[in-house]
Amino acid sequence: MYRSLLTLFIFFSLSSAIAQNSFQNVFSNTTRPLKENIRIEFQDHRNNKTFMPISVLKGKNEGPVFTIVAGVHGFEYPPIVGVQELLNEIDVDKLNGTVIIIPIANTSSFFSRTSIVNPHDQVNLNGAFPGKSSGSVTQKIADFITTAIIPASDVFLDIHGGGVNEDLLPFALFYDNPNYPEQTKKARELTEISGFEYIVSYPFTLKDNEPAKYVFKQASQDGKIALSFESGKLGNVQEDAVSLIKNGVYNMLDNMDMYDNGTGPHANLIQLNNQTYLSATETGLFYSDLNAGDTVKEGDVVGYITNEFGEKLKEYKAHTSGIILYKISTPPVNIDDTLMCISKRL
Repeated sequence: MYRSLLTLFIFFSLSSAIAQNSFQNVFSNTTRPLKENIRIEFQDHRNNKTFMPISVLKGKNEGPVFTIVAGVHGFEYPPIVGVQELLNEIDVDKLNGTVIIIPIANTSSFFSRTSIVNPHDQVNLNGAFPGKSSGSVTQKIADFITTAIIPASDVFLDIHGGGVNEDLLPFALFYDNPNYPEQTKKARELTEISGFEYIVSYPFTLKDNEPAKYVFKQASQDGKIALSFESGKLGNVQEDAVSLIKNGVYNMLDNMDMYDNGTGPHANLIQLNNQTYLSATETGLFYSDLNAGDTVKEGDVVGYITNEFGEKLKEYKAHTSGIILYKISTPPVNIDDTLMCISKRL
């Protein structure tokens, strides 16, 4: 029994090493310019299999390494469509440095139309970091990004959008990480020139030995210039959300002298912080007349939950004043679901 377990451990460790080597071989290739697409395959001890596509774009000249990740959640379509278009638009002959793009990080979630978790192991990739090389397929993906992709990156951009049940206000965000002040300063600068109107900062209180859970929080914990976009909503592809994502990437590449296609920052930046989350204490149907982007005051009634018979169970009030960043906009809710996130202006 011990020998069998040891054999399995060695097999899956070797599989992880092979995946890293296949990426490393492309990344370390000195040929410039270069564009190469690869698929990294993952398999766990339960014989679950999946893959992750990666594109490596190397410009004519040396420069920073800018990594873009989309599709951590399968139902967040505008980020996936946005990076698909970027892959077709970026001309490596006009690019300085290297752009690494993971167009769909969680392909099993995407192709099975599963909103949050990988259907193979029921694990949310955006809660699995730093991952585990001998774990389930999702944990293996997280481990690969942590050990192979993040270390290769100077800037790490994680792009999300509202899922199938979320109304969302587009915003760019970063962690205010006091452990890496220069990287935090650059992350703030990049969000502010991205073209997004709303800029959100999140506090960073993790210790070095605590799991980051979230993908770009892992990059921040590891000392990278880490930031994220949120654009799109309700499990659909909105053209304006896709355009906002692409414009944000081009603005940041332009700022870093990597690619000349930026349009500049938004004329009216709105800085937000101090997020407050309103959670459901009942299971039922949630009703609200409010939308993402609406302003609320502390004590305002923001919605209510009924049971299956339409009987009102509870009214919900805002715990603070601010702007609704995102909210549930489909009726079904369960206990502890986040009904909405409210953020204050700086």
